[in-house]
Amino acid sequence: MPDRIQPAELGRYLPESGLCWITGCSGESVAFREGLSGLSRPGLTFTGIFVPGLNRPAYLLDTGGRVTTFFMLPEFAASDRVDFLPLSYRDIRAWFGRNTPQAALVMVSPPGTDGRCSFGPVTDFIADMWERIPTLIAHVNPSMPGTRGTPGIPHQRFAAIIEAEQPVPESDPGLDEAAARIAAHAATVIPDGATIQAGVGRVPEAVLRGLTEKRGLAIHSGLIGDSTLHLLRSGALRADNPVTAGVAIGTRALYDAISGPEFTFRPPSFTHDIATLASIEGFVSVNSAIEVDLDGQARAEATSGGYISGPGGASDFTAGARGKGGLRMVVLPSTAARGTVSRIVKTEDATGPVSLGRFDIDIVITEHGIADLRGRSHAARRDALLAVADPAHRSSLSS
Repeated sequence: MPDRIQPAELGRYLPESGLCWITGCSGESVAFREGLSGLSRPGLTFTGIFVPGLNRPAYLLDTGGRVTTFFMLPEFAASDRVDFLPLSYRDIRAWFGRNTPQAALVMVSPPGTDGRCSFGPVTDFIADMWERIPTLIAHVNPSMPGTRGTPGIPHQRFAAIIEAEQPVPESDPGLDEAAARIAAHAATVIPDGATIQAGVGRVPEAVLRGLTEKRGLAIHSGLIGDSTLHLLRSGALRADNPVTAGVAIGTRALYDAISGPEFTFRPPSFTHDIATLASIEGFVSVNSAIEVDLDGQARAEATSGGYISGPGGASDFTAGARGKGGLRMVVLPSTAARGTVSRIVKTEDATGPVSLGRFDIDIVITEHGIADLRGRSHAARRDALLAVADPAHRSSLSS
């Protein structure tokens, strides 16, 4: 049986060196943060999936150790002990295949009748690799809902457990006028019966919320938010296997719902598998971006101040959407900084690396309309994108 410990005893169970996974997303643990506070582990490298704006993992560096991250966060930007690996999800999975952690800190739900602790709303890479990790330490959180679809970790497999209740971290990106207008445009091109993936952020969430009048939809996504719950309650989702996801980040209303039979949680080896995605009829990928250039390339990882995110799973889903009648959509407001900065930009003025290339995007939607790039020349693509730029910036963009 695992030892029951307090956060202050965490150091007794962690190795002195090696790679250590720690759950992020909506499974970020206050108990682990407390246990690592004041602990010296300069030989450890911590890794996980950390969501900008939700997770605050800078405390990992206070151990003297290193961090390997796949999403750059502002808290990491100034440290020379952070290694940012700009990898797609399929490449992250391959990286963990070559770099198995020596230890893992995992927030889980209490064991069920089968003696397993569910991954809850964070069924990510740990679900694919926990069996290979020598030392597993759990934060068993009674507030974490159990979820269906992937067997959890047997309770007896943990070396130690911390039993502590904490609220599951919540996020609600809200809705603004531009997002609502984008959603209305998107609803005209997403058909009944589509299976949809939506990325992180206010605008993809708004697009899903704008589909409540549709019927026969399904969700297959790495991430879901409260918009999925809106679709479920509106009757927009099909009855059979309506929601497949890896991670849920939302409000308590969503977390209270995801234990239900409508929700299936699977790891990235399934949610992001290109062959699986390509087999889905009518798969629609909906992803946002910081900028789209006039060649039709999306940039989603950096601003003029530096990196603020990472590639994530967008390229995996757009690759999958090349399959049976798929549609690859990028959605973004036409401006930033209260209208003073255009987010449709000249290619030579764009910031950061290309996240989705011109072969990965079918349509771009702003609040000003839909730019359909399919089968178009460079000149025609440019004209279509100018038409959805903010009117105040079109002249400077076309010069």
